[in-house]
Amino acid sequence: MSAIFPLVTLIMSGTNVGITWFGAKLISYQAMQTGDLVAFMTYAMQVMISFMLLSMIFVMVPRAQASADRINELFNSKSTIIDPKESVKALEKPELSFKDVEFFYDGAEEAALKNVNFSAKIGDTVAIIGGTGSGKTTLINLIPRFYDIDKGLITVNGQNIKNYRQHDLRDLIALTPQKATLFTGTVRDNLKYGNPNASDEELWHALDVAQASDFIKELDGGLDGHVEQGGYNFSGGQKQRLAIARSLAKKASIYIFDDSFSALDFKTDANLRAALKKDPEIKKSIVVIVAQRISTVVDADTILVLEDGKMTGVGTHQELKKKTKHITQIRKGDQ
Repeated sequence: MSAIFPLVTLIMSGTNVGITWFGAKLISYQAMQTGDLVAFMTYAMQVMISFMLLSMIFVMVPRAQASADRINELFNSKSTIIDPKESVKALEKPELSFKDVEFFYDGAEEAALKNVNFSAKIGDTVAIIGGTGSGKTTLINLIPRFYDIDKGLITVNGQNIKNYRQHDLRDLIALTPQKATLFTGTVRDNLKYGNPNASDEELWHALDVAQASDFIKELDGGLDGHVEQGGYNFSGGQKQRLAIARSLAKKASIYIFDDSFSALDFKTDANLRAALKKDPEIKKSIVVIVAQRISTVVDADTILVLEDGKMTGVGTHQELKKKTKHITQIRKGDQ
């Protein structure tokens, strides 16, 4: 394949040289007109370019074959997460708990999460902080059962998540992922993705809580304003707020925000968190926040500190602050 393009280019250049060489001799013998030579060269180049384009097949076919093999592999793969024959009925009061949870990625030698224990009840806000690779996103991906745990127990609304069908379990959860993805269409279409029956009043309420109503009102068409694929006609912070509003419009038992405030300025971040705490619907649910900023999680009822997949701290901001101060004093005393 690497030889095709140089070879075709060499042939084209050689053909040009040959036509010019013999054409010049014929012109000198007055056996050919100059215009005929130019026309012959043009036709010859068109033929050669067609052969060059034809040679592209030899490059594209192997690529297409490799892609088709991979697509068929995915189509033929079977899910490792098996639904029960009948789904259990969730309790009315939102509840979330992890008990001695341990999880390994397929083929991994070390656990991505180990001995994770915490619980949350209606109205609670749970914050998860830690460095890159500490297992924050892995932990929240276990809640909607994107992966099955290896040890321990996870319960949602009083029931083991393995006793739910995946569709029923995920109906209880509204997840805002790290990457705010918007789809081609209108603002209304994007917000109704999780709740097709949401009214305009509910959509505007979700936008108000997400601090997104101001720029949507300024948008040509409002809720019917156009959204490009990927939301490229919005800034990073605006996309995040629309993704948050989409989750809020769902009316879930558990709201999960996976580092969804990272593109927001401090003022918008603070206003959004204040609106979440005041909203009556959110008070009936559980909020799980993954964040990098301390200011984002300072008001949480429970803060989990993860390091290399292990919980190194759990408590409120003040409790963790006292614990850190105490450990620092002990270390100074040892020195």
